Amino acid sequence: MSKQLILALSKGRILQETLPLLADAGISPAEDLGKSRKLLFDTNLPNVKLVVIRATDVPTYVQLGAADLGVAGKDVLLEHGAENLYEPLDLDIARCKLMTAGTAGEAPGRARRRVATKFINVARRYYAEQGIQAEVIKLYGAMELAPIMNLADEIVDIVDTGNTLRANGMEPRELIAPISTRLVVNKASMTMKHAQIKPLIERLSEAVKKRQNQPVSP
Repeated sequence: MSKQLILALSKGRILQETLPLLADAGISPAEDLGKSRKLLFDTNLPNVKLVVIRATDVPTYVQLGAADLGVAGKDVLLEHGAENLYEPLDLDIARCKLMTAGTAGEAPGRARRRVATKFINVARRYYAEQGIQAEVIKLYGAMELAPIMNLADEIVDIVDTGNTLRANGMEPRELIAPISTRLVVNKASMTMKHAQIKPLIERLSEAVKKRQNQPVSP
């Protein structure tokens, strides 16, 4: 088996917060990711390459062994499932909450609800655990529009500041899970490439601890 390590990174906000953390851990891409059309990048470490892909694809690449490690939000892992994955480290970046939300001041139905979300599996599990019969509708964006247009009673979505909800006459309701970005590792790679992966995890863990111990600016 090749001793090369492939680390899959999530595009978007997570990537912007991951790169400084990697730099703190002594890992930097050989070129500017934002200025290149490439998807696979060398780094300053001869045995580590980076691949930049859609966040929702990261668990699949790692589960099936196309990448040895990956950086993904806990929301994606909850929705996708974590079979064949280890989750050794919370990177403590891109923190937010996965919540239910609905029209402000309106009480949700107790027994049955229509719910709009892109987190189909998470929503089904959550409402089943609450004993609520939920008709779950998959949408890919603009969740706040669903209650306004009477498409849904509630939504399940990521909430950061809550400003978008308030701007659309909505309010957060129940917390499903706190979300942050995690490092995941393919189980076979952890066994076969342990000597390469363990130091990488330790580097990242130290970088996370260092950031957490930094004083907060006033």
